[in-house]
Amino acid sequence: MKRLTALLLLALFSAGTLTACNTVEGAGKDVQKVGSKMEEAAEDTGGTDPN
Repeated sequence: MKRLTALLLLALFSAGTLTACNTVEGAGKDVQKVGSKMEEAAEDTGGTDPN
């Protein structure tokens, strides 16, 4: 019974860890998209023009 419980906990922990990795990767992509849009908006307004 202890072995079954340990295997069940290990499976749940592994599934949670894999899900978290996908979530963090997705969040990173979202942040990157927001940064790109901010750069485009700054270029459109001339906010990044050094002259």
